[in-house]
Amino acid sequence: MAVRWLCSLFGKPFDGGKRMDPSTPQSPPQTQPPPPGFSVPAFMVPGFSAPGFSVPGFSVPGFSLQPHPALTRLDQVHREVAALAPHVCSFSGLQHDREYKRLERELARLQLEVDQVDTESLMELQAARKRAAQEVEGLLRHLEENATHPQRLTIEELSNEARHLVEQTIVAPQRAGGAADISDELVEALQGLVLRLTQVKTGGRVPLRKARYRALTRVCAVQEVIEGRTQQTLSLPLSDDTHRAVHHINTIMGQVSVARVQLVSLLMGLSGRDSCAHLSRILTELQGELDALDVSNNTAVRNYRKQVVEEINGLLRHLDLEEEGEETRRYDLSQNESIREIEGVRSEAALLREGILRSCFMGDFSFRPKAELQSLVSHLDQVDTARNPCIREARRRAVLELQAVIAFLDLREALTFRQPCPSEPPAYSSVWSVLVSLSELQAQVLSFQGRRGDKNFLMLEELLTKQLLALDAVDPQGHEPSKVSRKQAVKYAQNILSYLDMKTDEWEY
Repeated sequence: MAVRWLCSLFGKPFDGGKRMDPSTPQSPPQTQPPPPGFSVPAFMVPGFSAPGFSVPGFSVPGFSLQPHPALTRLDQVHREVAALAPHVCSFSGLQHDREYKRLERELARLQLEVDQVDTESLMELQAARKRAAQEVEGLLRHLEENATHPQRLTIEELSNEARHLVEQTIVAPQRAGGAADISDELVEALQGLVLRLTQVKTGGRVPLRKARYRALTRVCAVQEVIEGRTQQTLSLPLSDDTHRAVHHINTIMGQVSVARVQLVSLLMGLSGRDSCAHLSRILTELQGELDALDVSNNTAVRNYRKQVVEEINGLLRHLDLEEEGEETRRYDLSQNESIREIEGVRSEAALLREGILRSCFMGDFSFRPKAELQSLVSHLDQVDTARNPCIREARRRAVLELQAVIAFLDLREALTFRQPCPSEPPAYSSVWSVLVSLSELQAQVLSFQGRRGDKNFLMLEELLTKQLLALDAVDPQGHEPSKVSRKQAVKYAQNILSYLDMKTDEWEY
């Protein structure tokens, strides 16, 4: 009876298992009620819909297999989360930034919508809602981590220090009607901040790299503007009597000086009213006024105008920093040609270093590629850093790696050809004994590939410190060669310690 009812439901009358004659006219199918005790499956009830339920090539009149409305909404949330994810993962600001608040507000809205989805106690929908909630919560957590990361706060502290320095020495005096206090001390202080920013470790995190890059570009731009002002060698402005256009050029030169301070204020975030676009428009108009002046019959005035135009062009070059690092990939220095060149030199140096250490381990001191190492140092000196402090730091570290290998070769050579004199003072012999130990330790440092805090690192650090203590215990007793050699040995040991620290400080571009 149940079979007969099912078959009639699908439009085929039950014929007792016999083949039907296609020529015989068939009566319309009659839907019969289910037999007593037979329960109709839920998926066969007209209007039923189940998430993810579909039968390819199979359809039943009067039945709906559309996704559940809750699943449809969760899929929309998933799409919105996927659209926000790139912005969250690359966000490099702080919690008080407008973009942070916008992203936080959008994610909070999605989180609320996920919580309001009615799963109707279906396990599949509950699992889908749980996954969507985890996605939103993960982005919220990632956004907060980006904005509150300790290294991000360090970058902000250094930026604030640079901002305070520039405000006190340049912006505030200019606003008070005085002259900016531009001195060598200011330039050195900014250079120190650039070096500290360069040494901030980002761990390869894109938001930290972007934040460091933006801070560096602004401080370096201010430094360049200041240095350009202090190194200006114009014996100008010219007298107004020189030419009728000189007065106009002098007026524009005064406006350029004001624009220079405005540019510094913008770069350091000290100007709440002006914008880069507004200042760019002003400088472009001044440039147009200069181009319109007729100074073709006076070479001195023409050169004066040319120098003022070049200074305006120099200021305009810094006005695109507002979008720097956001719409470009310049913060990703792994794709930089200079960095690639430096890495190529480091690879060659690593091969030479391995060969040297392998020869020393076998007791063969004939392999001394000092000329090749010096050639690599010269190659690094010619690498164009484009005034980028990170590239300068990468080049500096590569040079230190080469110099460490060269120093190791020099000490090995000195120890190999040393012929102790029977009458040499005990202090002098003691220094050479320490140098023998330092040479062996330096070989281990050159081959060390661990991290700071590893057992081998702590052991090398302790052994090097003991050698320094041994040198401190040496008493030259007025013997000048012993005194000089001890001083050099102390510096050598300190250089090895510094190199060990540099190898393990996890610095990256």
